[in-house]
Amino acid sequence: MSAWPKRLRGDGGSATAELVVIAPVLAALMLFVVYCGRPSETRLRIEDAAHQSARAASTARDAATATSKARTVADEALTDAGIHCQGRNLAVETAQLHPGGTVRVALSCTVDLSDLTLIGVPGAVTLSARVAAPVDVYRGMTTGRGGR
Repeated sequence: MSAWPKRLRGDGGSATAELVVIAPVLAALMLFVVYCGRPSETRLRIEDAAHQSARAASTARDAATATSKARTVADEALTDAGIHCQGRNLAVETAQLHPGGTVRVALSCTVDLSDLTLIGVPGAVTLSARVAAPVDVYRGMTTGRGGR
């Protein structure tokens, strides 16, 4: 009997072969987990930006200032979080902007997914958050007649 058939029957090198076969699958699985977790992390950051925006709006004394503060704070929070929106929409509801009332903010942001370069997944996802912030009961308001 020759030595060649005995080598074919042995286990030598099988672990290396298994590793070579399974490594690309594990790498793809790891990248898929990153792809799935990215929108969740971004959604949390958008909710935080909406919360900061609503809180800033609730400290304003009039509706125009509340809307301006909300937009400024939302832009700063998204920039600080490293979120680049392809399209951003911010709606500020100031109908209850009075002591004891509530200011509501709705923020939506379309996030590009193609910057996950290792995966190369095209497309974008729109994430949104709605937040309400109470207006302090013990604070003054502008009456519109120049007084407080």
